[in-house]
Amino acid sequence: MKHIQFLLFAFLCFSVNAQQTDVVDFKTAKASLYIDIEKGEVTGSIEYVFDVLKETDSIYLDSPNIVYDYIEVNNSVNLEINAGEIILDGVVKRKFAKSKDNVMIVKYHVKPKKALYFINDSKNIQAWTQGQGKYTSHWLPSIDDMNDKIEFDLSFIVDSNYQVISNGKVLKVEKAKGYNTWYFDMQKPMSSYLVALAIGKYDKQVITSKSGIPIELYYYPEDSAKVEPTYRYTKQMFDFLEEEIGVPYPWQNYKQVPVKDFLYSGMENTSCTIFSDDFMIDDTSFVDKNYVNVNAHELAHQWFGDLVTETSGTHHWLQEGFATYYALLAERDIFGDEYYYWRLYEYAEELIAQEEASQSTSLLDPKSSSTTFYKKGAWVLHMLREQVGNKAFKTAVKNYLEKNAYKNVETSDFISEVEATSGQDLTGFVDLWLHSKIVPYNKMITHLSSVSDAVNGYLQIDCEGYSSKCSEYLTSNLFDNSKIKVIAQMPNKIQTKDFKNSIKVRQAIAQYVTKIPSALQLDYETLLQDKSYATIEAALYNLWANFPRKRKQYLDQTKSIYGFNNYNVRTLWLVLAIATTDYQEDKTETFYNELVGYTASTNPFSRRQNAFDSLSSLGLFNKEALKNLIEASKHHNWRFKSFAKQLLESLSENEKYKSIISNLQNNQKQ
Repeated sequence: MKHIQFLLFAFLCFSVNAQQTDVVDFKTAKASLYIDIEKGEVTGSIEYVFDVLKETDSIYLDSPNIVYDYIEVNNSVNLEINAGEIILDGVVKRKFAKSKDNVMIVKYHVKPKKALYFINDSKNIQAWTQGQGKYTSHWLPSIDDMNDKIEFDLSFIVDSNYQVISNGKVLKVEKAKGYNTWYFDMQKPMSSYLVALAIGKYDKQVITSKSGIPIELYYYPEDSAKVEPTYRYTKQMFDFLEEEIGVPYPWQNYKQVPVKDFLYSGMENTSCTIFSDDFMIDDTSFVDKNYVNVNAHELAHQWFGDLVTETSGTHHWLQEGFATYYALLAERDIFGDEYYYWRLYEYAEELIAQEEASQSTSLLDPKSSSTTFYKKGAWVLHMLREQVGNKAFKTAVKNYLEKNAYKNVETSDFISEVEATSGQDLTGFVDLWLHSKIVPYNKMITHLSSVSDAVNGYLQIDCEGYSSKCSEYLTSNLFDNSKIKVIAQMPNKIQTKDFKNSIKVRQAIAQYVTKIPSALQLDYETLLQDKSYATIEAALYNLWANFPRKRKQYLDQTKSIYGFNNYNVRTLWLVLAIATTDYQEDKTETFYNELVGYTASTNPFSRRQNAFDSLSSLGLFNKEALKNLIEASKHHNWRFKSFAKQLLESLSENEKYKSIISNLQNNQKQ
């Protein structure tokens, strides 16, 4: 196949208009892609249809590191420099008159460095995308500018052993020897960063919303028992949001797909949320770590972010603030008003802590933190609704979405709708809540105190100077958050009667009462039976530390408990078993090898990190663990990579490991 010439000097001969959307409108993209999941390569062809809005001397597709094999524009084939037409990193230099329905066809291949990630280990082979912040153009020549919305119809040729999930509806799957071709259809346009692809071994359950939308819930075949606790309340939240927002769900279907070692909690790709498989949980995990909030947040984005999309980072709160707020409303529908107000209180505390650290910014500052965009954004919507009233607020949201559907928006587009429906001038509100970097903390707390018994009661409690009144709080009808505050302030005053509380209050006892009086030993031991992995982890360690003579009993009682997907209980158990004198000494090496095994790449990074931390606490790294740590320092998940790098640097300063690490690193370079 003839390759297009890539000449650096050609790029210097012309400039590309940074605002191409003012000149060129890409309307549709029809792509056929072969994904080699084992080699991590993409070979594809795309047909773009576009309008030229103004005369121009160039058009471009974003396509870093992509190798073009063929290009055709309006039947002009294989554009090359000797014809006066240039293709370089997706840029075509030629004269384009104002015109409609131009056609560009490109063929290319690429081994993506980011945005499309290939997980290839002996247990789990997957491919999945993360376009926001990483750019879809790293694997699919497209437009990074979110202001150009395109209708994508994608087909994928993939090994027949794997399922393929993408945006839109599956029209058909053509089967051939060893490969299947999956055809997906989208009916409406979206920004390129929302293009999704997930490939792996999955089963699925399909439920249907009240409005008739199919909701596809994907899971690994071995995780069938985790489907209900993971996706709990999904239909209720979907139906609630459609009714609350007042605008029907805007896409053909909705899919949720767990993947290994995802970069974030979840990503709201159009009609196809991809989320971390760390949220695939059993029933016990639900108490401490569930998918409900992430589920609701990414679902809300299908309206706020996907249907209407910010024009720039200045207006990022229109996506994250709205998704956070509507997720909280969905949780309010499930868990009640006090849950809702308590979460707002937690948001307020995060915001004031950020301000006290001199890190507070305006909500309209594109460099603001997630805390500002998400938490302050949610507060803005809550207080705006309080000010203008429920009817005016809901009507404004509906009008805002309907007028700007499949378009891009700025803050003024929303505020003007609220002003129109409420008849209020919101200049003062906008100045205080959106423009100012000062957090209106006192207004937040005063408001919450007036509407929430849980928050008001919590703020009234002060047991630092222990009183007889405080001693009765734990057996009163106070909300759990207040009782937890009491335990945190006076852990040495806990009594037997205080264990007769909810699972969350008992968890607080496990976490704060670290010095256990003998009189409470039997009560404390009951915490090991709670259906909470966080409680069991804390209780196991504290009991082991406080009562050495019963260490073997505690270990025997918890030897079959693994905990969350990160194996929080199991990794702690292994450390304690290794450290306990005379406990199954013939298996000490087996326990150690199991712990080292959890550092391998076949495990999710959360489990690996726990295992590395455990080995660090023991001060026992062998060659295999160090090799796995070096590999982890190059991981695609930046949080885990940062953790691994810091630990590796620390161990490299230890004479015990210095030369071993150096030799392993040198061997990997060869």
